[in-house]
Formats: sequence, C-alpha cells, structure tokens
Amino acid sequence: MELFVRRYFGRSDSIRSTLTPDVIKEDTLRDDLRYYFMSPCEKYRSRRILPWKLGVQILKIIMITTQLILFGLNNQLVVSYQEENRMALKNLFLKDYSGMDEDDYSISVYTQQGVYDSLFYVLDQYSQLGNLSVGPIGYADDETGGVRPLVVCKRYYKRGTLEPSDDAYDIDAELEHDCFTCHPKSQTPCKTQNASFYSFEFYRLVDVEITFHLKGINLQSVRARELPDCYAFSVTITLDNQGHSGKMKIFMDIDSVSSACLEWKISGTAQKNTQYLLVFDVFVIMICIASAVLCTRSIVLAVRLLQRFTRFFQESYNRKLCDEDQSEFLNGWYLLIIVSDLLAIVGSILKMEIQAKSLTNYDVCSIFLGTSTLMVWFGVIRYLGYFEKYNVLILTMKAAFPKVLRFCCCAGMIYLGYTFCGWIVLGPYHEKFESLSRVAECLFSLLNGDDMFSTFAQLKDKNAVVWFFSRAYLYSFISLFIYMVLSLFIALITDAYDTIKNYQKNGFPLTDLHKFLRELSDFDSVEDGSQTGVGFNPLCCCQRPLALLFTLHRSFLVLCSRRLVMQCRRRRNAAESPCRGLACACVVSEQ
Repeated sequence: MELFVRRYFGRSDSIRSTLTPDVIKEDTLRDDLRYYFMSPCEKYRSRRILPWKLGVQILKIIMITTQLILFGLNNQLVVSYQEENRMALKNLFLKDYSGMDEDDYSISVYTQQGVYDSLFYVLDQYSQLGNLSVGPIGYADDETGGVRPLVVCKRYYKRGTLEPSDDAYDIDAELEHDCFTCHPKSQTPCKTQNASFYSFEFYRLVDVEITFHLKGINLQSVRARELPDCYAFSVTITLDNQGHSGKMKIFMDIDSVSSACLEWKISGTAQKNTQYLLVFDVFVIMICIASAVLCTRSIVLAVRLLQRFTRFFQESYNRKLCDEDQSEFLNGWYLLIIVSDLLAIVGSILKMEIQAKSLTNYDVCSIFLGTSTLMVWFGVIRYLGYFEKYNVLILTMKAAFPKVLRFCCCAGMIYLGYTFCGWIVLGPYHEKFESLSRVAECLFSLLNGDDMFSTFAQLKDKNAVVWFFSRAYLYSFISLFIYMVLSLFIALITDAYDTIKNYQKNGFPLTDLHKFLRELSDFDSVEDGSQTGVGFNPLCCCQRPLALLFTLHRSFLVLCSRRLVMQCRRRRNAAESPCRGLACACVVSEQ
C-alpha cells in the first residue's frame, strides 16, 4: 500500500488534486505517526535530519561520567583523611584502644580505677598533643583568638543511697550537672585542678563527658593538584554508666567540618587545575540544559500529536483510544532524562562551589551526581530497545511489573509480620534482631540464602523456650520465602519472558494505533452512547482481534472512480456506511 501511494502521489498534480482533503489529512497524520515512532537511524535515513538529541545524549554520558570519576577521586581523599584522623584520635585519647570498636562503642572498663585511668589519660594526652601527633593537627581557637578549653562534665542523681545486700535503695531520679574547664597551656595539669570533681559515687554517676576542639589541614589533596582544605574537629568522649551494670562503655564521637583555609600560599599547578575543572563543569551544565530542552520539546510535540490522533480517531471512527495506545505517546524515558539532567545541573553547581571552597558538603553533591549518572546510564537502554534482540529486558520488565508489584504487596505483609515477631521475641537474645532495621536486613539475607548457619548458631540456648521458638521461626521463614515466595516471584518474571518471546515470534497484539499505521480498517463499530464511557471496555483495543485481519497486498488494489469515492465519503459522514479510512481503501485510477 505504501508503495502504491508513493507512486500514485508522484504521478502528476492533476491526479493529486483528485484526492479529497480528508484523505490527504489522514495520510499526513499517518506519516507523522510513523516518523514519531522511528528510531534515530530510521529518521536520518527517512529525512536526512541529523539525530541531534542522540548526539547530545552520547556527549552527556561521556562528560557526566568523566565528571563523576574526577569528583569521586577527590572525594576518596576527603573520606580517607577523615577516617584516618578518626582512627588516629581514638588511638591518641583512648587508653588501651585495640584499633577495633567493641560493637557500637569504642572500649569498655569494669573497675573504678579503670574509669579514673581512662579519664586522666584523656586529659594528659590533650595537654601534650603537640608533642604526640604525627599529623598536622592542633588546638582550635575561640572568638578572642585564644585556645578553646577542654570541658569535662558529669551527670549524677541528685540524691541516693544503695544497699544491695539488704535489697534496699533510695534514689532521687532528678539529674544534676557539674562541669569544669581546662586550658592545655595552663601551668597546672588538668587532672590536679578541682580535685573534688573526681570523687565519683558510681551508684549515682550517670555519665562523664569530655569535649574539646581541634583543627587540621588535609595535605593529601596536593597530590591531586587541588587546594588543601582546613578541618575543624569536634571531639566528644563519653564514659557511659547509664546501665549501672558494672560495665562502663566509652564512646568517642568525632564531627569534622571542612572549610576554606583563611591564609594559604601554594606553588605549582593546583590552582590552575581547579580553574580547568570549573570550566569543564560549566560545559556539563550547558549540555544538560540542552538535553532537558530537547526532551521537553519532544514531550510537547508528542502531546500535540496525541491530541491530533485522538481528535481524528474520534471524528473518523467514532472511537476512543485505549490507555495502551495513549501511553505509547507518553515516553517515560524523556521524563527520566529530564530528571537526570536536573540532578546533574544541581550536582555540578555544588561541585563548583566545593572546588571554589564556598561549600564543603561532599555527601550531598555525591548523591546528586551519583543519582544523575545512574539515570543517564539507565537511559541508554532506551536506544538499545530499538533493536529487537536487545529490548527483551525492557519488554519483560514492562510486562511483569504490574503482577510483580501486586505480588510484592501481598508478600510484604507476611515479611513485616516476621520482622515484628523476630524483633520482639529474639531481639534480647540475638544481635541480628536488636532493632527493626537489623531484623529486616537479617531476614533479607536469609531470603537470599546468605549467612544461614551463623544466624542459627549465634542464638544462645540459655532460654529453652526462646531457643525452640527461634528454630520454628527461622525454619518456617526460610521454607515459606525461599521455596514458595521466591519461586513464585521468579515464575512471574519467567512467564512474562515467555510471553514476550512468543510475541516476538508470532507477532504482538495489534492495537488501534498499530492497525492505523498498517492501514488496516477492521475497527469495530461503536455506538454513540458508548462514548460516555458506559459499556466501553478500555482494554478491548489492546487485545488480539478474533476476526480475520484485513490486509492490503501490493498485488491487489481496489480501483474505483472519483464519483464512487465521493459517494463513499458522503455515506461515511452521514453514518450510513461502515466506510473508514481511505474511503474503503478505494483509490483513484489514472482514468
């Protein structure tokens, strides 16, 4: 049919003039629809228009990936500096620190002398920090230019007496605070100042908190030819006795904040390299803006084309488009690309601020850049989808997603039930069930067959009832989710994959849009009353028709005169005849 129409329209202007405006309008709309659903290569072969959008996307992928790699290398230096300083400070100020934290705290002590030794060790190390540390670190200054002092505070119950042997106690639960400050350059050592402060009544003592501030300079970035950052460290060491269990936990929290150094001078190419990176980031922003504009333009054109086709379909065939046909025009890939462009623009701006030393939040910038790069590479699948052998993944995900989503909602209810049950019963006896988040992580690991034996073995058999319950709990969860839920989940995806493979072999179900593009005319007749939505099944046009498809073959053309065409058009307009499309596929001959 396409070959005939091209030959027919190319014969002469007199023959072209014999066609009615409705036929020309229909053919024009069909050509626009075909062009819209073409791949970039097909569009180039059809109209010799360069695929600018594809070229912009390829250039954007290269630039954003390069930008991410450069930022990631710099971020690694920052993170490694912070981690190494955290380890160095723990070894400097924690007595008998082994280099590994005990669970969520650093170390623990069990004797009164151990508490005093740990406290005095911190004070002694702080007073002689300049002679101990091998790194560029020193005391922080206050607003007046002096050294910020170390602060020691203790919290304790206001009043109390305790006689464990007599099973008697008298406690006033109101807490009192007592603090004192110590300057590192003072002539009197900190542990001899305010000696009465260190007289602890341990049954009343809740915790002791030591706070001090330090500053350092990250010279690692010089190797990456970038300007070093200055860091402010806020260190808090807490001797926690809230449990009053005979085990005092010692926590060390270190908050680090980077900032631009006030006075600096460096020789070499570090500053010049920073300027080059700023220029590169500007180009990335420009490419992302161009990509977002092109994708927005495509969305607008697609909406206009959808409106044209919907209006034409309503006027010519008295039908509504089903949801599947309408979704063909709403390309979700464009929305994904626009979101990734916006994230890349924000991330690039934050990166420029960091390089200019106006901003120091690496984590937020990493989230924006990492998410944008993820979406950009995920969007590459769109172009692979134009090839029949590469679009199986997308088609399978699209077909299986509704069923998988409904299945996950049902399975999630059972999963939450096991999560709450494991937390409340096994939490006091098993470290993997101490919190809801850890229970969910542990069950997810068991679901994937990971770490099974250690989960069983780590539960101590001190309580026989809990031990038997844990076995029933774990065996039932593993049996239910691995052998049933996970198998059904895989079966849903396999079923969708088999369906797609069958469609690729035998052909996909034809919708009204596909029939129109193929110039088929077997649209079912719809009464006027159904246009309100009553009695109209929106999925009817998304199923394979049962009747024999009307196919136009090149060797068979129905010829009729101009008068017959006009009569058929009048009948169609008067709703007296089921003529559709190109006037019952009649065309005008040269006669």
